[in-house]
Amino acid sequence: MPMITDQSPINFADPLPDAVDVAVIGAGVAGTATAFFLAERGVKVLLCDKGRVAGEQSSRNWGWIRQQGRDHAELPIMIESNRIWRGLAEKTGEANLTFTQSGSLHLAETEARLKQFEDWHAQAQQHQLDTRLLTKAEVETRFPQVKGNWLGAIETKSDGRGEPFVAIPALARAAQRLGVTIIEGCAVRTLDLAGGRVAGVVTEKGRVRCDRAVLAGGAWSTYFAANAGIDLPQLAVRSTVARTEPAPAPYLHNTNTPGLAIRRRADGGYTVSSGVLAEHYIGPRSFKYFAKFLPLLKRSARDVRLHIGAPKGYPGAWGTPRSWTADEVSPFERMRVLNPPPLPAAVRDIQERLPQRFPELREVKLAEAWAGMIDVTPDAVPTLGEDATVKGLYIVTGLSGHGFGIGPAIGRIMADVIAGRPPGHDLHRFRATRFFDGTPIEPGPY
Repeated sequence: MPMITDQSPINFADPLPDAVDVAVIGAGVAGTATAFFLAERGVKVLLCDKGRVAGEQSSRNWGWIRQQGRDHAELPIMIESNRIWRGLAEKTGEANLTFTQSGSLHLAETEARLKQFEDWHAQAQQHQLDTRLLTKAEVETRFPQVKGNWLGAIETKSDGRGEPFVAIPALARAAQRLGVTIIEGCAVRTLDLAGGRVAGVVTEKGRVRCDRAVLAGGAWSTYFAANAGIDLPQLAVRSTVARTEPAPAPYLHNTNTPGLAIRRRADGGYTVSSGVLAEHYIGPRSFKYFAKFLPLLKRSARDVRLHIGAPKGYPGAWGTPRSWTADEVSPFERMRVLNPPPLPAAVRDIQERLPQRFPELREVKLAEAWAGMIDVTPDAVPTLGEDATVKGLYIVTGLSGHGFGIGPAIGRIMADVIAGRPPGHDLHRFRATRFFDGTPIEPGPY
């Protein structure tokens, strides 16, 4: 199953309209879901992507639809997203949007990890989630096939999984049937502003009039924002993932152990990752935002590897233009689909740890490995809402590796915000100004 790249066929090539109500910049899960729910509300929408729908992190993630372990402000949104996922296939007629309830299981080998689970369990109880703390004896009885010196675990049976590679393009097809204009291979270069508010967007194919725009550019959002004079703290990290060949099915939970995470796939294999290991390429914005990211770095230092300088064309690479005009070729056109190679050491870790943690899979081979660039905010929760300086610009970015599962509810919320309806959730935690108003930066839970 090849990754979506700039060599993949273009499946969405609608004509560029002269005018719409809302232009959505970026067709990952956040942008596509926002476009879908806006169209449901009768809003005329253009959805543009510089490369392909879901070409970057939205098709490269683990595929978990997880309530467990969410930030306190994310959790009620994720509970809604779980409900949305359960009905999406029937709602849209797209079988690839199937939600499979599988449960989430996180296992602890240390008292510190177990304490994290206990703290989060108290939060889950406030929302009547079906989350349970499991004792050492319960883990040994129910999950003897997962090897480790387990002190306990946390489990949420109502969590599930989906197939990112096919799900987001399926959601885009559903949006298109509702009237959304979708164009792949069409970068939005910049905003067209009049009197400090959005009057349109300028794409590489021409200008489109609109009075509202949504920035959902994933790892590229901070650079688009900077070109429009907006300071949007965000950095990108690389994460390596692999899939196995078809294999026995003794492990149906989405399971996270120290150093290895695994989930069952619809094709009969497993998606596997070496856990939370992330790589960051140091660039100009790394220094600019270092102080803001310090709390997150302190918490996650052992899971982060730093590299000097990103490859040419990557977000944050030295020498990348910091500003451009509507008439100039933008960095987005020079890197249609960000397709980083997997980290060989991470692939070796997966190969070594898989039979150690899951002995029944000792003969199973890896069929493919890949990597994606994750857009991360200083507190690892999204930035959502209308920009404070450019009226009519709505920011939906920084989903920080949590986006696939929560994306449908984020899209529903942002569609209502843009349409002037109540969002149904408290979005204060996600405001862009939190990184500048003196609020302590507090990263989300485990």
